[in-house]
Amino acid sequence: MTIRIGVIGTGAIGADHARRITQTLSGGRVVAVNDVNRAQAEAVVARLGLDAKVYDNGHELIQADDVDAVLVTSWGPTHEEFVLSAIAAGKYVFCEKPLATTARGCLNIVEAEVAAGKRLVQVGFMRPYDKGYQLLKQAIDAGRIGEPLMVHCAHRNPTVPDSYVTSMAIVDTAIHELDVLRWLLDDDYKTVQVVYPKRTRHRFEHLADPQIVLIETRKGVRIDLEIFVNCQYGYDIQCSVVGETGVANLPEPQSLLLRTEAKLATNILTDWKQRFIDAYDIELQDFIKGIEQQQLSGPTAWDGYAAAVAADACVLAQESGQIEPVVMAERPTFYNK
Repeated sequence: MTIRIGVIGTGAIGADHARRITQTLSGGRVVAVNDVNRAQAEAVVARLGLDAKVYDNGHELIQADDVDAVLVTSWGPTHEEFVLSAIAAGKYVFCEKPLATTARGCLNIVEAEVAAGKRLVQVGFMRPYDKGYQLLKQAIDAGRIGEPLMVHCAHRNPTVPDSYVTSMAIVDTAIHELDVLRWLLDDDYKTVQVVYPKRTRHRFEHLADPQIVLIETRKGVRIDLEIFVNCQYGYDIQCSVVGETGVANLPEPQSLLLRTEAKLATNILTDWKQRFIDAYDIELQDFIKGIEQQQLSGPTAWDGYAAAVAADACVLAQESGQIEPVVMAERPTFYNK
């Protein structure tokens, strides 16, 4: 069985997903594409040699009889409407983050999926598919470090463009930690606070960088998350979980260790796409497999909602300087399946 997939949004991530479905993964075929820039969509079809129809309207692509599933990789503010349209059409949909640009929008999707009575939505949080995070999760779940007490983590980028503003440190950058830490700890957040260390001279005047997000979970775990998007030296993701009887650290990406010119050195990645390239492959393969088995297992619409609520609280904490509560709706039993 080949899953016929339509891709809405053929920018960098959409084009890359189309490439991996066509050249790397099994069980799926791109049969339809759409982008607000039709020429860009046509260029992706030509470059990848796709036998795919180019649609001028994303909703028409969703309704097409020869489209079994949809990838939403368009501009963030369009995600909610396309995901809701796919649910209404009874079609599986993989949506890159954000699921919606507001927590209310995410909750609209949750409610629509619950009403449909079937899991149709997978959110593009790829870190749970990373082998390093999976090893960390296995150690925690097996009790190898005892009950988690604290988590120290960092999300560092070498640079960001001048269009990057302070709130994006949460909604574009730390959103991945806000998702994966819930998964790692099997816990939800209670409060958040944002504090600002001394600012780097490499930042833009309009950007507060670095930032530290302090999180308390419902089980009482304390998390400190450093976000430093002008660190200069590379793309660096760190996570250390301190338990009652031990500490588990996220493994470093595999890299060649060199002894040369009187130095002992290893390369540091500078591109986030390379750091998680395998996880991107695995998450989409899992989506295709889930459709084949009629049972998705990846990050849910509820996970998208939970991350959005936490992000909203963090942005509020950026502005208020206070400890802000994370207030979520009651989790539907639908997502306990």
